Amino acid sequence: MTENHGPDNDKPQEKITEYEVGQDNITPFGLDIHNPVFAISALVIILFVLYTLLFQQQAEAFFSWLRPAITSTFDWFFLSAGNIFVILCLLLIFLPLGNIRLGGPDAKPDYSYVGWFSMLFAAGMGIGLMFFGVSEPLSHYSSSMGGVTLENGVRTDWAPLGGAQGDIGAARDLAMAATIFHWGLHPWAIYAVVALALAFFAYNKNLPLTLRSAFYPLLGERVWGWWGHIIDIIAVFATLFGLATSLGFGTVQALAGFNFLYGWGTGEVAMIILITIITSVALFSVLRGLDGGVKLLSEVNMGIAALLLLFIIAVGPTSDIFSTFLSGSVAYVKDLLPLSMPFGREDTNFVQGWTSFYWAWWISWSPFVGMFIAQVSRGRTVREFVICVILIPTVLSIIWMSAFGGSAIHQVIADAAAPVASAAQELKLFKMVEQFPFTPLLSFVGIVLVLVFFITSSDSASLVIDTITAGGKTDAPVPQRVFWCTFEGIVAAVLLLVGGQEALSALQAMAVSTGLPFTLVLLVMCYSIWVGLRAEYKGIPLKTQIIQ
Repeated sequence: MTENHGPDNDKPQEKITEYEVGQDNITPFGLDIHNPVFAISALVIILFVLYTLLFQQQAEAFFSWLRPAITSTFDWFFLSAGNIFVILCLLLIFLPLGNIRLGGPDAKPDYSYVGWFSMLFAAGMGIGLMFFGVSEPLSHYSSSMGGVTLENGVRTDWAPLGGAQGDIGAARDLAMAATIFHWGLHPWAIYAVVALALAFFAYNKNLPLTLRSAFYPLLGERVWGWWGHIIDIIAVFATLFGLATSLGFGTVQALAGFNFLYGWGTGEVAMIILITIITSVALFSVLRGLDGGVKLLSEVNMGIAALLLLFIIAVGPTSDIFSTFLSGSVAYVKDLLPLSMPFGREDTNFVQGWTSFYWAWWISWSPFVGMFIAQVSRGRTVREFVICVILIPTVLSIIWMSAFGGSAIHQVIADAAAPVASAAQELKLFKMVEQFPFTPLLSFVGIVLVLVFFITSSDSASLVIDTITAGGKTDAPVPQRVFWCTFEGIVAAVLLLVGGQEALSALQAMAVSTGLPFTLVLLVMCYSIWVGLRAEYKGIPLKTQIIQ
């Protein structure tokens, strides 16, 4: 194998493009208007917020229609794309292309494994695991047993792959297989594709750390024109609305927890106050930067999450948790292909109501998580990168879901009328730990985890969007980071307010609508990665690989 030594191999520091990432275009407001991406993205987001507030009734009706319309029409497309991402990642693990090192043959990792894993996991799925860790396995279990459950008023008397026909053990295994399917290889493969593309073209080809750079093998210098602008703008919208969905879940769950413990209420005023407080804390973290803010909070939060997980395993139904982990993992491997099939499925509600939404959400979330992972992954080989990014978080997700979901299922098996069975989705975590000792402390720790995951997601996403809209700069002016962090909170609050009783559906609708076009971007990106890595492996200058 011929190692890469820069864009043209014999010129280590020469940039492929004339795109002036380092130029300064600072306006009187302290913003770096390097290209149209910032101006267009900011203007559209502001107009979206104003329109949604001024025409709330029409917006609510539109959001209620949008999500089911997209997921029912494009379910096959989302599932097919997810499978392609997994296949590409598996190929890179086993092919010689995996020997390529991100940053060149002499690059060293910037972070230890502990710090790296903490940031990967906290940024990728923190809030989602807190929100769905109890509710999703329990929902799949109830539906597999033939019961009827209500999640935000929606019937879920259906099950993946036809259900388990009343067999308790089979229903538990099927519930875990379905849950792990949504939190395992597929979502992390989506993140890995985006992160690998960004890291490779930035660190090995000396291109700007922005989404358009990943398409250089296909578009050449055209990526610095409107083709590139469109790619980056779509990435900004996808990131913002994907983040808003996560922040909405976190806000609803944190409010439910505070109300459960202290009776503080869950109305609109409480919601706005909480989002304002957390966004303010996130702003402080943004100002401290990646190492002083995001890295520190991620490591602290992962430490707290590990302690909570160990407590649940030790004090809860330990043998059942281990049994759930083992049998659920086996069921996941066994049912992975049937669950992944995009055609010929009878469980359309599962495919459209769960899987399609999840895939669209992960894809809309991927520019943020992908760029964040890329920023902290220099020095890893492609093989090491892919294995760590898709396999280790998958195992950790299985352990988390087995502990929290397995404990909830255990409670329902012991008592069909257990409080966790009938609790609202955002309350299930707190109702589950109500059966444990030190309930107030555990509930408070759960709230803290949600809030800190909220903060780390918000501030790291602000850094990512700021980098995209500044043309790939990683040290863009602070006022831009403040702008994006503020509007992330505003968008989440507006969608929750306008959504009314279906507030979470409004959030999910926007994540799905931005995830759909970005799925096309990611599919093209897969081919671009392949072209770029093959050129690197063969020692061929990338310019000669450009498809005209």
